[in-house]
Amino acid sequence: MTGSGLATNHLPVDVAQLPSPDTVLRLLPLRLLFFVGVLVVGALVSYFVASFNRTLLERLGVPESIEGTTFERSAREFGTSTVSILARLSGYFVFLVFLVIALSTAGVQSVTGLWTVAVAFLPQVFVAVVVVVIGLIVGDKVGLLVDERLRGVKLPEVGVLPALVKWSIVFVSVLIALAQVRVATSALLVLLAAYAFGLVLVPAVALRDMLASGTAGLYLLLVEPFAIGDRVRIGDVEGVVQEMDVFVTRVESDGTEYFVPNRKAFTEGVARVRE
Repeated sequence: MTGSGLATNHLPVDVAQLPSPDTVLRLLPLRLLFFVGVLVVGALVSYFVASFNRTLLERLGVPESIEGTTFERSAREFGTSTVSILARLSGYFVFLVFLVIALSTAGVQSVTGLWTVAVAFLPQVFVAVVVVVIGLIVGDKVGLLVDERLRGVKLPEVGVLPALVKWSIVFVSVLIALAQVRVATSALLVLLAAYAFGLVLVPAVALRDMLASGTAGLYLLLVEPFAIGDRVRIGDVEGVVQEMDVFVTRVESDGTEYFVPNRKAFTEGVARVRE
């Protein structure tokens, strides 16, 4: 009995008795096939969503409006663009949703709780990421606009304003993004209050000379104690007034051009020289 059993175990396998490929496919679990099918559908849907959003952003003129921003230049260095990044983010979000659905329908036990969390949390994460990206883009663009507006002001303190405006927008966008992912609201309010305090205090200290010049400039423009073409002496500078703005007065003397801060009109006095 034992010998016959051993002999039976060593019988050669009959190839004809092996299941056919069709039988193997029929034996595959239906859940696995559904898992693969959902992933394929998810990939197609995410591709079309990303393509649609890219086309929509391009037709809205987004590439032209953000041209020259730091974020766009950085994206170009990596061979992509801001519009492509936003479009891909939307596509990745859609595919991630389909992935969670596929895992859930495949019977992965740990996904049951994950699905509940994902439905409630994934949209907030997606919105938070988009808010940060938009904050960086808008901050860059507004910083460039402020820099262009202040380019004619000949004061070194003005150079900090574009960066201050830019990072203020970025900071607010980060706070909004953190609120989307349900970070403690009280902590966000403390951060916002601290930033607002710093935003008022730091410029008041760092830009006090510029603010003083601006106040003096408004007074000079309203009262007009001298005009363009007059010969004046402001402190130790004497010459003919060539240009005036809120912050500085441009005075030319013997081929030398002076940019005199308007605050000197109050601290050192102004004298109109009669020839």
